[in-house]
Amino acid sequence: MAAFLTALTLLLGAPALAWAHDDHQGVRWEELSPEQRELLKELAPRWNELPKGRQEAIARSSKRWLSTPPEQRASLQRRMERWRSLDSEERRQVRRRMQQFHQLQPEEQERIRRTYKRFQQLEPHERKRLRREFRDLPPEERRRWLERMLEECEQSGPKTDAH
Repeated sequence: MAAFLTALTLLLGAPALAWAHDDHQGVRWEELSPEQRELLKELAPRWNELPKGRQEAIARSSKRWLSTPPEQRASLQRRMERWRSLDSEERRQVRRRMQQFHQLQPEEQERIRRTYKRFQQLEPHERKRLRREFRDLPPEERRRWLERMLEECEQSGPKTDAH
């Protein structure tokens, strides 16, 4: 549950300024389902102090969380634990990369998503090997390597462990 609250805080922290002009209805604590109240119980003492827009966003997010299959929840919790382990500079870099990603054309975003999905389908030892190769390259060679890998993934699909 702490992972959920952390995820919620991170996801909802960026749009916090939008709630400064609070023309939302808000959500009364009693309007939340029993499951939502249990999930958000750490927020109960200060629920009424939250901006109404934030209450609405948290209520929506908690409803989505509760409808998320357990295996996806576990994956999300691992990702949030990874995020918490990053220092402030690493988090800044991740945010910058996400901004860059969102500025790409939709076709390029989809290409990156497909490539990432293919990478995730590789055997763990193969992913580790590729990460190690990438980490050991100078920056300019990293860029060329990444472009080459993207092209190969586009042409051949996921590699198998047949070698």
